[in-house]
Amino acid sequence: MYKGLALKKYFEIFLQFLYLGLISFGGPAAHIAYFQKTFVEKLKWIEPQTYAGLIGLSQFLPGPGSSQVGFAIGHERAGVLGGIVAFIGFTLPSFLIMYCLANLGSEEQLGQPIFVNVISMLKILAVVVVADAVLSMFTNLCKNNITISIAFISAVTSILVSGLVLQVLLLLAALIFGAIYQAKIQQGFLDSAPAITHSNIRTELKNMKVFSFSIFVILLFGLPLLANVSKEISLFSDFYYVGSLVFGGGHVVLPMLQEVTTSIDNDTFLLGYAAAQAIPGPMFTFATYLGGELLVNSVFIGAFLATLAVFLPGFLLIVAFKDSWKGLAKFPRVAGAMVAINAAVVGLLMAAFYKPVLISAIHSHWDVVTALVGFWAVRYAKLPIIAVVIAYIGIGIVKSL
Repeated sequence: MYKGLALKKYFEIFLQFLYLGLISFGGPAAHIAYFQKTFVEKLKWIEPQTYAGLIGLSQFLPGPGSSQVGFAIGHERAGVLGGIVAFIGFTLPSFLIMYCLANLGSEEQLGQPIFVNVISMLKILAVVVVADAVLSMFTNLCKNNITISIAFISAVTSILVSGLVLQVLLLLAALIFGAIYQAKIQQGFLDSAPAITHSNIRTELKNMKVFSFSIFVILLFGLPLLANVSKEISLFSDFYYVGSLVFGGGHVVLPMLQEVTTSIDNDTFLLGYAAAQAIPGPMFTFATYLGGELLVNSVFIGAFLATLAVFLPGFLLIVAFKDSWKGLAKFPRVAGAMVAINAAVVGLLMAAFYKPVLISAIHSHWDVVTALVGFWAVRYAKLPIIAVVIAYIGIGIVKSL
């Protein structure tokens, strides 16, 4: 009887997240809205305050923000297995689409005029979506002179000096700066920073799941030592590293993935990124496509390993800190660090918007006009993203005739 009820609960979680994985166009912000409407308002699986706390935790931790929130909702509903079931349901549709793209997108097929023009339009769509994300994130996360300065310093530095290590150092510097100057950096974000005693901090840290955090750390530092054993382990290590260090959600994973997939040419890379923008579900399944492209003789294995690796760190950290986050977020230095990291993330996204997105997609006045019209449609006309996707694909087909 108990097992039957448990299976029914897992099946219910899977179906709800599978449905959302099929219809959730629009990126992380839209996913969060879908989750709110479905799990907070309609099904009442989670309280509004708890849901808001999970969103805050996902913003502070590295990893795919909306997928972490979905995993946490499943975890709240039915433990770790519930979180895994939620992740599979939400991710499965986009995983299958990106796997098929990697498996079927041969150079000969992609060289056909219809594919060339559709891909060109999807690259311009990537310009539209990233520009919209940059503006939204800048407005929300850079509200004073300090955070604006952090964003622009991060952007300029990333453009002038590329590299994954540099990006990590920028985020680390922002974290330290935000923790030290927490009072000034939070101006405009919080009316007041609530004080918290050292005893409260220790109490909250006791709620941290040490086992989950230990697995996260062991894999982060242990996998690179085994990277020479096989291509599969090397691939898993690279994508796990990205998933462990990327802050800010789907768009910000772009520059880091570019650093660990240098063997993939720019056009192929941007095709996958544009496709990830055009489909429902988590944008981190961009890794699915890249993994398949990296292991051309074992496309499914590459796609599966890359997907698992890029999502796993964020989920391990959610399990580790979910129960202690609410108290830790009240600590002024933690809050200040979060504000500074978010500002640095905006800067990294600015740099990614310039290179490779903008310079690889815009080649003519027609491209500029198409991008501007798309930006207006998404940003101000508030057209559904699926409508814009269909329109861009349609324009690409017409251009090929």
